[in-house]
Amino acid sequence: MSYLNMQDEKLLPVVMELNNLLADYHLYYQKLRSNHWNILGKNFFDLHNKFEELYTDARVKIDEIAERILTLRYHPMSKYSDYLKVSSIKEASALQTDKEMVLDIINDHKILLKQMNLVIEKADAVTDEGTIDLIGAYIRELEKSSWMLDAWSKESTDTLKENVMEAS
Repeated sequence: MSYLNMQDEKLLPVVMELNNLLADYHLYYQKLRSNHWNILGKNFFDLHNKFEELYTDARVKIDEIAERILTLRYHPMSKYSDYLKVSSIKEASALQTDKEMVLDIINDHKILLKQMNLVIEKADAVTDEGTIDLIGAYIRELEKSSWMLDAWSKESTDTLKENVMEAS
């Protein structure tokens, strides 16, 4: 029994999924850096700043995920070669249009959200409330960023779904 009042061996599935999330975040972070450096065109200023905002946030999350793994009394994965092997996020060409970059990042968000849900599922199974709380906040933030990037990628003539509620 550790200082967490949880059995260390029962935390292994949580740690494994956290390490997968750590790997995903490293590839996502590097892709954002590449986009930040290589963005061209009329959307340069907006996206250059947005990509920097996103990679700064990802850098913080990378550290927090690694520290959560350490809190659970395991070593976080720390070799880029291992990240490349286990990450569901794949490298991308730097030679993309602004819209391709944004759509690729939105796709990465789907991958990250799927992995976060796996982490929460494993953490819930062993009543690891600290991990659930950490990742739950990440989900909320990433969903908002995804919505904003998706809105950016639309045409101004596109519309949202109609309100299905009728006034009483």
